[in-house]
Amino acid sequence: MKILILGATGFIGSEVLRNLHLRGHPVTGLARSVTRARDKWPFTNWISADLARMTRASDWDALVGDHDAIVNCAGALQDGLSDDLAATQEKAMLVLYEAAAQAGGRLLIQISARTAGAAADLPFLATKRRADTALAASGLPCVILRPALVVGRNAHGGTALVRALASFPLALPLVNGTMPVQTVAVEDVAAAVNAAIDGEIPPGSDLELAADETLTLQDVVTTHRQWLGLPPAPVINLPSALMHPVSLVADAAGALGWRSPLRSTAMTVMSEGIVTENETGPRMASLKTLKQTLAAHPSGVQDLWFARSYLLKPLVILCLSLFWLLSGLVPLLNINEAAAHFLPFMPQAPAVTLTLATCLIDIALGATVLLRPLARKALIGMLLVSAAYLAGGSLLEPGLWLDPLGPLVKVLPSIALTLVALTTLDER
Repeated sequence: MKILILGATGFIGSEVLRNLHLRGHPVTGLARSVTRARDKWPFTNWISADLARMTRASDWDALVGDHDAIVNCAGALQDGLSDDLAATQEKAMLVLYEAAAQAGGRLLIQISARTAGAAADLPFLATKRRADTALAASGLPCVILRPALVVGRNAHGGTALVRALASFPLALPLVNGTMPVQTVAVEDVAAAVNAAIDGEIPPGSDLELAADETLTLQDVVTTHRQWLGLPPAPVINLPSALMHPVSLVADAAGALGWRSPLRSTAMTVMSEGIVTENETGPRMASLKTLKQTLAAHPSGVQDLWFARSYLLKPLVILCLSLFWLLSGLVPLLNINEAAAHFLPFMPQAPAVTLTLATCLIDIALGATVLLRPLARKALIGMLLVSAAYLAGGSLLEPGLWLDPLGPLVKVLPSIALTLVALTTLDER
């Protein structure tokens, strides 16, 4: 059976893709960026496309007509510079259903979520709920799967945050540490997709996926800490009011394209726990517990590095931004004095012009690195400009290396921090 996977490079989508391939199904992966995916999963036919732009049935005709089943693993948490929830999770899905019906019907498997509760009216769940309702009413053969907190060998979003919290030194800072949490192994989600493809889960099913245990957030974090090989640590219960300013900052970062799991939507969803919607509803049996899931994937030192660096990453980006912004803004307070370094080599006017140009470059790099889609280019620009500053300073005024304030020496840790930012920039 030829299968199209939407969001195939994501946390769940990549596991579904791998699992279906191992079962002998020809798979096509659709994602916004597939350059690295082609190298990582060469057995897949990759198509680069943005769901937010696929809002006409004609955008889907060729794709739908060439596949027997479609698995939707795509989604986003909150509107921002990089995400449009209404277009991605609702408009694109509605025209996909239309194209599938026009093609004579295709099996659709939707990875959805619990859409009730405190966050029900937020765009994240409201768009999912409308798409799920439309799919169920479309007459197409379909299966809707609603996983709880998905845990696996890799981590993304909420599970990445759990690992970061688990790696804190000395103590574990938690808000709402007693909130209930249910988990499901990512491989069990992939197994459910397989069962739907094979007909073991009949069309028309709407299943919740969660292990038969309810933990607390504190249980989840301490279990991950043990998995990382760290000694037990006391839990510090922080007031829930603290999350409001944190989510405001995270929302601001989201508007710039950074997908923080601390945004207000995630906080609202988590305010009443991550649990299934209907305890008595249909569900798959024999799903792995959290400890069983983690035990199947022993941690390595790279997991500890990831956990410890996860919350440092935004601090690194912010520090670099401030460093370059201030490097450009401070000389503007007295540009003639700043231009004095160039006077032995050129007249006053060109010296001031060159100083102004370097200030504007620094300010542009400091501002641009805050925009997620442009961050990589900005970081590379920082490395190139830093190298130019070091080379120019060494040739024109080598005495700056011995200056008590170390204007050239300080460029070296800036370069190192920029390399760290580049190394940790990828999100999946």
